[in-house]
Amino acid sequence: MTLFAGVDAGGTATRAALHAADGTRLGYGTAGPGNPAAYGAPAAGAAIEQALRRALDGQDPSRVAASVAGVAGADDGFAEVLRRVWAACGIAAPPRLVGDVVIAYASGTPAPSGTLLLAGTGAAAARFADRRVVAVADGLGWLLGDEGGGFWIGRAGVRAVVHALDRGLPYGPLMDLVCAHFGVTGEPRGRADRIVRLAQADRTLVAAACPLVAEAATAGDGRAAEIVDEAARRLVATAGRVAGEGPIVLAGGVLTADGPVRTAVLGLLGDREVATARDGAAGASWLAALDHLGDRGTHAHFTASPMD
Repeated sequence: MTLFAGVDAGGTATRAALHAADGTRLGYGTAGPGNPAAYGAPAAGAAIEQALRRALDGQDPSRVAASVAGVAGADDGFAEVLRRVWAACGIAAPPRLVGDVVIAYASGTPAPSGTLLLAGTGAAAARFADRRVVAVADGLGWLLGDEGGGFWIGRAGVRAVVHALDRGLPYGPLMDLVCAHFGVTGEPRGRADRIVRLAQADRTLVAAACPLVAEAATAGDGRAAEIVDEAARRLVATAGRVAGEGPIVLAGGVLTADGPVRTAVLGLLGDREVATARDGAAGASWLAALDHLGDRGTHAHFTASPMD
C-alpha cells in the first residue's frame, strides 16, 4: 500500500497525518509547537518527529511515497533538520518543505488558483497561482501589522476597557470580561494600571482577549461590535489587495470558527466563492499525494476527517 504523509507545524502545536492513496486516513499524531523561529530548530524538529512517529504508529514507514511539511517560521536550513527526522522515522525520502500558508490554502480547496485570508493570532492574505504564492499582503507581525487578527482584536478590546476605566466611564459586558480575564478588581484607575502592567509583561494575555471581544459583541456590547466590524473591514481589505480569480479560503481560528468576525467577513465578501480551511496536516498529505498521483489525488477524501 502506498502511503502519503503531511505535517502542519506551527507556533501552538504540530500535527501529522498519514493517508492511503484514496484519501483514507491511516494515522494521526500531535505534539507541541514546531515553529523553529519561535522555539529553535532542535525543539521544533523534536516536536515534528514526535507527531510523525505517532501518525506512523502501526504502519510501515518504507511505504511512504511522498510527504509535505508545512512549517511556520522555517528557513531553507530547516530542510536538513527535516531530512534527519524523516530518516530517523524510517522514511527514505525527505519531505517537500513549504510554508504554513500553502497547506492552509490546500486544506480548504483543490483549486490551483485563489486567495487565502488568514486570521489567527496574526493576519495575512496570499494569492495563489498553480498552487504557488504569487502575492502577499500584511502578515507584518503583532507590533506593526496583522490588522484584524486575533492580537489586533484583543488589543483593541483591552485598549477600549483601559481607556474607559481611565475616564471613569460606565461600560458593559466587555469591561466585565476583560477585567475578569486579567483578574483585576477595585477602583477604576487601579484596575486600568494593573491591566497595563500585566499586558506589558505578557502580550499573550492581550491576544487571549480576542474571544472576549466576540463574546461581548454577541451579548450586545456596542464598542465590542464596533471592534468586530472594523476587524472584518480590515481583513477583507487585506484580501482585496491580492485577490484574483478563484475561491477565497478562510483560515485561522478567528475565521474558521463560527462567530461575529467570520459572519461579518462573509457578509463583506458578498457573492465571492468562499471555502474554509480544514486540517493543515491533511492538506499537506493531499499535496504530497497530488505530487505523486496527479489528478488522482482526492481532495475531499483527504480533508474529510476533522483534526484529532
